[in-house]
Amino acid sequence: MEGMIIISLKQKEMNMSKPMNQPKSDFDAKFLGWQEKKSADIFPLFNITLEDHPLYQSTVSEATLRKLRLRVPQTLSPYPDTAPALWHKLGIELNGPKTAREAIEAAGLDYTVVKKPLGLKTGLKQESYSTVRTDTGDILGVVGENYEPVQNINAFTFFDTLVADEEAVYETAGVFGKGECVWILAKLPGYLKVHGNDIVNKYLLLTNNHDGSSQVRVKFTPVRVICNNTLTSALQGTGEVQIVYTQNVEQDLKQAGVLLGWVNYVYEQLNVMFNGMAAKSITQEQLREYVQALVPDNEETDKTSKNDKVRASVLKLHDSGRGAYLARGTLWGAFNSVAEYADHMMSDEDLTLQLNSNWFGRGEQLKLKAFHLARRMMMWPQSGNSAINYAGHCF
Repeated sequence: MEGMIIISLKQKEMNMSKPMNQPKSDFDAKFLGWQEKKSADIFPLFNITLEDHPLYQSTVSEATLRKLRLRVPQTLSPYPDTAPALWHKLGIELNGPKTAREAIEAAGLDYTVVKKPLGLKTGLKQESYSTVRTDTGDILGVVGENYEPVQNINAFTFFDTLVADEEAVYETAGVFGKGECVWILAKLPGYLKVHGNDIVNKYLLLTNNHDGSSQVRVKFTPVRVICNNTLTSALQGTGEVQIVYTQNVEQDLKQAGVLLGWVNYVYEQLNVMFNGMAAKSITQEQLREYVQALVPDNEETDKTSKNDKVRASVLKLHDSGRGAYLARGTLWGAFNSVAEYADHMMSDEDLTLQLNSNWFGRGEQLKLKAFHLARRMMMWPQSGNSAINYAGHCF
């Protein structure tokens, strides 16, 4: 919980405000394609048509659409050969629901969770309870007396204001385990451009847990498009926001604005950070030291041989991994080689456990270490430093 941002919300349905970017009804905008400049910078183009005027059309940028207060359509990936994202394989792709409740119902996740006494009472007071999914009878977790389940259909209503204002789109929804954790992945408008043509999409991961570990959280989840690497975003403890429901808070709408402020701040900082990594050249020796610091030898265990294989895999990904040609020889490339290993090669488990690792488990922890070490290395002079010297300050 340390370093986590906490936003308090009232546990009731929020009043919906009128969308700020209501599209003009007589115009229609469609995604046209990606434009590439000689400088290798790329950006999406859109085609505008005017109702009842078949000869009127105009090709514009996303910035122009926003100035005209027109709805920005979803864009296709500029890298059509990219493999499908893991969350698309495991979750349900949504068709533009306007509310979180609609998203949860469309994904079949609108089950009810209740709290029941667990076992025998110790003394006169019941101390432990179980959370139970009523439609299947599955026990989802063990909780204390003060814990109250937040139902899935109500958990994310705080976010509906941002969707109504076209600040986000509910894209995919899914579940882990028997229902212990429900998640919605929301895509934000725009994207980050790293070194001109390396696109990073902006996502937020909304989760509601019934196992007693936490309840509603929002996690910043940038995704590098060319390889579907999920990149960590833990800038000074802002990698997650916890939403705390309470019956004693009068305001229930301002929190969405607070969250949006944090979202904009974090992604602005990540844009600077990622481009700083891309501008930082590293030698082959510095790359090896970076990987060695993240996956060190351990002579006291039998993991040394395994760690040798991990380091070899990461070094190979830096040279020939997905999208390596966009970042080879830079700190950005080094960080993404670790992220690709963590997301796509680290786990031999089933896809559900792999995605859980990528977002919350061992994979996320490795990416977090790689991110913090890369931040330190950005301040290096070109030579005369060792990643191992910095590693102790990062983890």
